[in-house]
Amino acid sequence: MYKDRIKFLRERYGYTQKNIADILKIDRGLYAQYEIEYSIIPIKHLIKIANYFKVSIDYIFSFTDKMEKVIPKEIDKKLSGKRIKELRKSLKLTQTEFVNHLNINQSTIAEYERGTNLIATYSLYSICKKYNISADYLLGRIDKNTIN
Repeated sequence: MYKDRIKFLRERYGYTQKNIADILKIDRGLYAQYEIEYSIIPIKHLIKIANYFKVSIDYIFSFTDKMEKVIPKEIDKKLSGKRIKELRKSLKLTQTEFVNHLNINQSTIAEYERGTNLIATYSLYSICKKYNISADYLLGRIDKNTIN
């Protein structure tokens, strides 16, 4: 999902796992687990890595090979929720149908759509992969869906 790209970025710029762990304010061992996908990286840490290296989440997820510079932007849970709901409605799916396609809990999707909670990394990846939509767009980091 993301392990190869976060390791590549770290090594490309000459950082150690400890350096990145310090940036994330976590233990080096936990960061090491993210790099091998033993533990799923929380979305807040994924965003922080993308912002630090000024790359897209789509690049980290390997949805694109373009390593274009992305200006770091705060994530708006309400905008993200609105975009998730718009996607679901554009697909003419109820929340139940949507979650059944993705193996995600319905109450979780409802919380995302209300903007109560920021979407989890696994859910974001699943939605974007299945429906060919930009993770950065769903998160509100960019204004246009760049995945075609």
